[in-house]
Amino acid sequence: MAADRRCHTILLVQFDDSKDARTYMDYPAVPEALDGVCQLYEQSLKASNPSLRQTTYDVTDLFSFIDSVADFSCLVENPKTQAYVPHNREWIKANVLQHLKS
Repeated sequence: MAADRRCHTILLVQFDDSKDARTYMDYPAVPEALDGVCQLYEQSLKASNPSLRQTTYDVTDLFSFIDSVADFSCLVENPKTQAYVPHNREWIKANVLQHLKS
């Protein structure tokens, strides 16, 4: 992942089977996109538990969230080819884990 860390990244999310549930978020680089994945989960925790002042979770909870979403993928810019490289949810999970450890 080190080679693509500073490349523009588009996070593609479909929260359920409805086409209306599709959205995307773009980030200037991979680390910011990985933070965005964590923020999506934190927002879902807040929405489902609005009375809690503080929430905690571990990587297993985060991965369950990623797996529960209908579609979760990203496109990472490759400046050499001037194209975007697609990555699936397994790539996202592996890179989120690496990102959280760093």
